[in-house]
Amino acid sequence: MVAEPGLAADLSGVPLIERTKLFGNPSRIGGQLSPDGKWISFIAPKDGVLNVWLAPADRPDDAKAITAETTRPIRQTFWAPDSKSVLFINDKGGDENFLLYGVDVASGAQKALTPFEKTRVQIVGTSETIKDRILVGVNNRDPRWHDVYSLDLNTGKLTPVVQNDGYAGYLADDQLRLRMAAKARPDGGTDYYRMEGTTVEAKPVVQFGLDDSLTTTPLGFTVDGKTLYWMDSRGRDTAALMAQDVGSGQMTVVGESPKADVAGGLFNPKTGRVEAYSVNYLKRDYVPVGDAVKADLAFLKAQNKGEFAIGSRTDADDKWIVTFDPVTAPAATYVYDRRAKSLKQLYVSRPELEGAPLVPMEPVEIKARDGLTLVSYLTKPKGVSGPVPLVLLVHGGPWARDGFGFNGYHQWLANRGYAVLSVNYRGSTGFGKNFISAGDLQWGRKMHDDLIDAVDWAVKSGVTTKDKVAIMGGSYGGYATLAGLTFTPDRFACGVDIVGPSNLFTLLKTIPPYWEAGKQQFYKRMGDPTTPAGQALLKERSPLTFVDKISKPLLIGQGANDPRVNVAESDQIVAAMAAKKIPVTYVLFPDEGHGFARPVNNIAFNAVTENFLAPCLGGRAEPLGDTLTESTAQVKHGAEFVRGLALGGGTASGQ
Repeated sequence: MVAEPGLAADLSGVPLIERTKLFGNPSRIGGQLSPDGKWISFIAPKDGVLNVWLAPADRPDDAKAITAETTRPIRQTFWAPDSKSVLFINDKGGDENFLLYGVDVASGAQKALTPFEKTRVQIVGTSETIKDRILVGVNNRDPRWHDVYSLDLNTGKLTPVVQNDGYAGYLADDQLRLRMAAKARPDGGTDYYRMEGTTVEAKPVVQFGLDDSLTTTPLGFTVDGKTLYWMDSRGRDTAALMAQDVGSGQMTVVGESPKADVAGGLFNPKTGRVEAYSVNYLKRDYVPVGDAVKADLAFLKAQNKGEFAIGSRTDADDKWIVTFDPVTAPAATYVYDRRAKSLKQLYVSRPELEGAPLVPMEPVEIKARDGLTLVSYLTKPKGVSGPVPLVLLVHGGPWARDGFGFNGYHQWLANRGYAVLSVNYRGSTGFGKNFISAGDLQWGRKMHDDLIDAVDWAVKSGVTTKDKVAIMGGSYGGYATLAGLTFTPDRFACGVDIVGPSNLFTLLKTIPPYWEAGKQQFYKRMGDPTTPAGQALLKERSPLTFVDKISKPLLIGQGANDPRVNVAESDQIVAAMAAKKIPVTYVLFPDEGHGFARPVNNIAFNAVTENFLAPCLGGRAEPLGDTLTESTAQVKHGAEFVRGLALGGGTASGQ
């Protein structure tokens, strides 16, 4: 078979990695030790759908499935503090109304612990000393606000604690007492109020504005309730880990970095005291606090198995779950025995990728035109040194970040012959509050300039050429794709928009009701739809306004049940393009929400994507095959613009 014409990478000696190996179900993920150390739970496929499995800690191969989901994959589980049950959350069809369920370890009985409709659960508090009870928030009374209940994990009984009439959230201590309430401010900041019982004090004890709103938050109390830890950027740029003496109010810096926010901590299971914190600039690093886990971190680092992440720890703190990510091989999860200083492999998440031609990821620092440093990640096709086509892969959020590690999308696209560049543009989190604030009111402007500057860097560095760059992303990354093809129509050869908003005004009109507390922050950072000036700004930054500027091929993927980016966001731009006879391909998934959780659907859309990109950029593609018929994909418009799609499959090019 012959590659597409153009700037194609010579990958004749590199095997094609099948989509199913990259995007199908992992073999096992999410391993957790029970607090008492007797059990291991993890998520793995049962009859093709991700379910919760359970095994004795000393016999992990004797695992049995304890849930029986048949359609929607389970992606998040945690142990009850008393180790008697495994808890998980799930939604229906991507609607993000996550409900809480529990499975009794002894009997295997499953119970709906928040048995409501159109309700989204939050975990408000768990305890190291109260083992049979947790605090949950549910918004079944008023969809905007989560009332707090005490949940008896053994009986399932919900007892009201406090009715929430306008608070963004609550902070509980280890005795499951509510100690603080957070309230959104009109300026986009947050006020924190002390609580006595269920009474919220009249005056806030902590106040901060918009600038600190994404970089300052309480992390939790020590078990004795005397210390409160904060991630805190007040009076500084990057967020530090701070310890506050509850009695005196005095704050002490525990950990900080001049380049990145402190990203989290390791807290002792018995005392709740911080023992290490992590900083993620180019890569993530754990920094010990004192000597408690210093030797453990040094031992794990010395294994040279790749970056590691520490998961669950037993109450006795004798065993940890540790996952190593080597990037050029699939991640592997181990049980770490602290006393023996030994690692026992529990599983490899994607064993089918062992021996596959995976490639390294390179962290790079790119200068924006105004001097800001953009931490970015570059992946190149195997064995290729000269310029090749590039896919600019833009992260969602936008208040999120890209990081270093195995990335299925980077590996897939590099294997198809493309360099892949992911950029932490201004507005991304993790690099201090000033970097976030630099993105305020800059959707489609300076945030987009950063992406263009990164492409210019890639061209200047010999990674790619100016005429062979595609833009692709989900959520904000989907918006960036549409912005790229409308605001800078000559810069990209084609674009792939996944659940991206096309009209910022209708986007803000249809955000979920439970985002009420964050609404002012959206308005301050994006544009205020309640003012004429804000309305004008939102219209000016909406790709839909400039749909007639689109001149390059566009592929759109959307979930019909998306609560964040309503299906109308994709419908309206496709309709506008169709009315102007501008080519566009639109694939809708009726059983998905904000992204594609079911592997058959994700694989189907990626099959369409690579067969869309191949003629545009000159890379290779695995044939469509039967992937669409195995999914729920509905090609609503423009099947004729992707080879083989009008036939529901067919052959595609490769090398």
